[in-house]
Amino acid sequence: MAVLVDDYSSLPVVEHRFSPYAMNGGTVVAVAGEDFAVIGCDTRLSEGYSILSRDVSKVRTVTEKCLLGCVGFHGDVLTLTKMLDAKLKQYKHTHGKDMSCSAIAQMLSSTLYYRRFFPYYTYNMVAGVDNEGKGCVFSYDPVGSYQRETYRACGSASAIIQPLLDNQIGYKNQANVKPAPLTRERAKTMVRDIFASASERDIYTGDEVEISLIDASGIETHRFP
Repeated sequence: MAVLVDDYSSLPVVEHRFSPYAMNGGTVVAVAGEDFAVIGCDTRLSEGYSILSRDVSKVRTVTEKCLLGCVGFHGDVLTLTKMLDAKLKQYKHTHGKDMSCSAIAQMLSSTLYYRRFFPYYTYNMVAGVDNEGKGCVFSYDPVGSYQRETYRACGSASAIIQPLLDNQIGYKNQANVKPAPLTRERAKTMVRDIFASASERDIYTGDEVEISLIDASGIETHRFP
């Protein structure tokens, strides 16, 4: 039977949407000590229920005293890190030295804020050693607001990791416990155990964990299955 023009008004309305973003998962955890910082990430790159790669590092070396953890939409991760690399090279050619960790944190904040109307879909973390030789961690929101912290988790498993960091490193929700100084070995062991637990609950976190230790002597990186 022929369909009259007026009959189209009774058909269901189907709305088609296009999203320029995708979520490729990944988690970053960073912890700052007295004179060091530890940052860890997983190596799984996925989308939905598909694993695209099992060997993608989410932490990039920025300088000898600073590392950047970046997860989320992998396309934006690559674009953002390319932009930061160009700015870092320009700074070094102009001033003849590497940018400090605190300056890199501010530069990343300005870069994210510049794109506030079409934000990078990335979760970012800067970890390293400042000019005074103290460990530092900087965390961000999507449009560049940032703060210096002692510990932080970001990415797909952050909601289940952050309470554990609050309890074990921040000593929150504990009674009659005297806080102990955080050592390098305890920080590395804790980050490794955290990822082992998170990978059991979050399908976008897994495969291997890459842990980097930054101090005055440089960067030391290890991978664990």
